[in-house]
Amino acid sequence: MRGQRKRLTGRVASDKMDKTVVVEVERLQRHRLYGKVLKRTKKYMAHDEKNACRIGDLVRIVESRPLSRRKHWVVEEIIEAGG
Repeated sequence: MRGQRKRLTGRVASDKMDKTVVVEVERLQRHRLYGKVLKRTKKYMAHDEKNACRIGDLVRIVESRPLSRRKHWVVEEIIEAGG
């Protein structure tokens, strides 16, 4: 099961909580009738054990067991420090 976990890449939108960050993930989706490419964003709450992430950082998050009501992702690595 560990090798089959979902992984997403996104930017940290908020780091105001203790050991939790909000990550915005963007994806491109083509409209099924008109064919226009639309940009869709979704926010995920992710566990950040060391409080290392800051707003604007590019991070990779990985799926995990439920840690709270809305949090079931964990920050795997900080790809790029934003500022």
